[in-house]
Amino acid sequence: MTRFSGGSREWCVLGTLAAVTMVLLLAVRPAGSSTPLGVQHGLASFYGPGFNGEPTASGRLFDEREMVAAHRSLPLGSVVRVTNLQNNRAVVLTVIDRGPYGRNYRKGTIIDVSRGAARRLGFIRAGLVRVRVDLLQLPREAGR
Repeated sequence: MTRFSGGSREWCVLGTLAAVTMVLLLAVRPAGSSTPLGVQHGLASFYGPGFNGEPTASGRLFDEREMVAAHRSLPLGSVVRVTNLQNNRAVVLTVIDRGPYGRNYRKGTIIDVSRGAARRLGFIRAGLVRVRVDLLQLPREAGR
């Protein structure tokens, strides 16, 4: 029968490993987590035909059918869930552009979504709708 000596050095190492493991488990958020990192409320509008095929602030070409959005301050590549507060429909979008600007921004628009996203959210006819924007994931930094 082997007996563990229980020296203070061994316990110190084990305790340190346990503490580091707990910190890592608590700090690491799964990529697909649906727990929001931040929440905004305001209006959403959609942009489409006039910008279709044009380069965005991220360098990616805009495709009005994709699930993408423009936001004034979130880092490009952020993932957000946009919920239409009138019908509770929600979509998950990637921020690839900057906006909104102009008349809609002055009315309180906080996000521009693609036409495809607006269709799924059910506000093509209305053009503007009250939404909740949940930040789900920040982009990975270069080199990580």
